[in-house]
Amino acid sequence: MPFVELDTNLPAGHVPAGLEKRLSGATAAILGKPEDRVNVTVRPGLAMVMSGSAEPCAQLLVYSIGVVGTAEENRGHSARFFEFLTKELKLGQDRILIRFLPVEPWQIGKKGSVMTFL
Repeated sequence: MPFVELDTNLPAGHVPAGLEKRLSGATAAILGKPEDRVNVTVRPGLAMVMSGSAEPCAQLLVYSIGVVGTAEENRGHSARFFEFLTKELKLGQDRILIRFLPVEPWQIGKKGSVMTFL
């Protein structure tokens, strides 16, 4: 069950319409998870500084069970997410950061329980 959060200082009017749905589909394809399990949040217009600069930038946080736990996995995921984000947001790779955070099934609550038992 991936959770993807895209934070950017781009104004909402500069974020392509429907980005959240396309990011959901891209996340499913990149991580090999069913899209009906992907959760996406897009937060534009934030006050952000990256590498000492307030120029347009974005940070992507990717939380998931079982598919973001190694450098080898994340190197492949990173390349594909960067390809998607640079195209969609029109930002250079030096203005995008990605954080991969593995989570355990017991850390995600759903339907009054946790994923361990569902």
